[in-house]
Amino acid sequence: MAGELVLVDSNILIRWLQPRDPAFTAIESAIAYLAQSSAVLCYTSQNLGEFWNVLTRPASRNGYGLSPDEADRQARLVEANFRLLADNLSVHEEWRRLLVAHGVSGVQVHDARLVAAMRVYGVRRILTLNKNDFVRFENIEAVLPAELARAS
Repeated sequence: MAGELVLVDSNILIRWLQPRDPAFTAIESAIAYLAQSSAVLCYTSQNLGEFWNVLTRPASRNGYGLSPDEADRQARLVEANFRLLADNLSVHEEWRRLLVAHGVSGVQVHDARLVAAMRVYGVRRILTLNKNDFVRFENIEAVLPAELARAS
């Protein structure tokens, strides 16, 4: 696993800095395990946008109710600890190809965009809380934090 690129899904980033979240301990353990294994943890602009959305959305609407300044501090931690897989024309073209090839619709277009970035950058694994979101995509391994926490 040394040097392996691993994409961290938005649902992981959102909970990684929230110690009161029930998934926090497993996520923290999984990220520590990957870091100790010399994996390179990655994110995309889409991940950070979804992260910012949840952090700044009111708690009454299933968010954390943070101010933009507080969200900025949290986003800087993500940027300091993970590698950005930048959007580019190749990611866009792969995303469009995946949408058609897999008949993707609705909210699943966001997962396809993450997979497009993964393919362009040679990332085969994604740390996520929703493995089923990625089963349609060949050569992509979705891993739950609890699976890695047990391995550590």
